[in-house]
Amino acid sequence: MATCLFCEIAAGRQPAAVVYADELVTAFLDIRPLFPGHVLVAPKEHIAVLADLPVPDVGPYFEQVQRIAVAVQSAMGAQGSFVAVNNVVSQSVPHLHTHVVPRSKGDGLRGFFWPRTKYGSPEEADDVAARIRAVL
Repeated sequence: MATCLFCEIAAGRQPAAVVYADELVTAFLDIRPLFPGHVLVAPKEHIAVLADLPVPDVGPYFEQVQRIAVAVQSAMGAQGSFVAVNNVVSQSVPHLHTHVVPRSKGDGLRGFFWPRTKYGSPEEADDVAARIRAVL
């Protein structure tokens, strides 16, 4: 495997503006922020996508994401935050990370970053829901 940038940041071998670190996560400023205060929260261990995060670590990981979201909002004087995880698609570094972006009304971001659609009918929505339930 090629060297992982986020593993290198977590190990202190690559520079980053770290805002928090513990035994599970490292949180640091995104080098291409949507807004100042945009933080990435990443597990210290190399985990590629959310599905690979061990179940016992899910709660502790998202507890830190929650804590950082509150801190970012407060520190940046934001009205709220946008919290998002990409899995494979749009994941510029193949290491699980959660974006915590400070948000305020009128900041220019429009909901999600992709076009929204509608189901063609209630039956189509029911079919999609049934497919997902079957996998669960």
